[in-house]
Amino acid sequence: MTSPDPEGPLAERLLRFTRRAHRIQKRYIEQSGLGVTPAQSRLLRTLAHCPAPPRMADLAERLEVVPRAITSLVDGLEAGGKVRRVPDPANRRVIRIELTDAGRAALGELRAARRSAAEEILAPLTSEQRVVLGGLLDTLAEPDGGPRG
Repeated sequence: MTSPDPEGPLAERLLRFTRRAHRIQKRYIEQSGLGVTPAQSRLLRTLAHCPAPPRMADLAERLEVVPRAITSLVDGLEAGGKVRRVPDPANRRVIRIELTDAGRAALGELRAARRSAAEEILAPLTSEQRVVLGGLLDTLAEPDGGPRG
């Protein structure tokens, strides 16, 4: 006879919370009117943190998705004028992806949407609970379960 899974209820609550957070964030992104999906938003944020325009393969690796997924995301963002493909100055066969001015402006609006989503999600918590949650999330976000040094 197997014993009940003591972590099962906690894992289920964590998954329910994650789904709720994604739904709320998606709603705020859609309300922004930018015509950007949550996945495209993530790609824009990733681009904003790159010191130089990355290759699509680099983006796929950073976002932990297959290269074909990046192609689709870039195609949509490029059609909306938020990114552009540019040749690598050192190797013109290599294509890099860079943010446009419209992409940078969209990032500002997306940050505001994310902040609004976070405010809604965290509204039931006191300031002290938010600090505790922040520490717990920092611990859980690290692959080895500990804070970065």
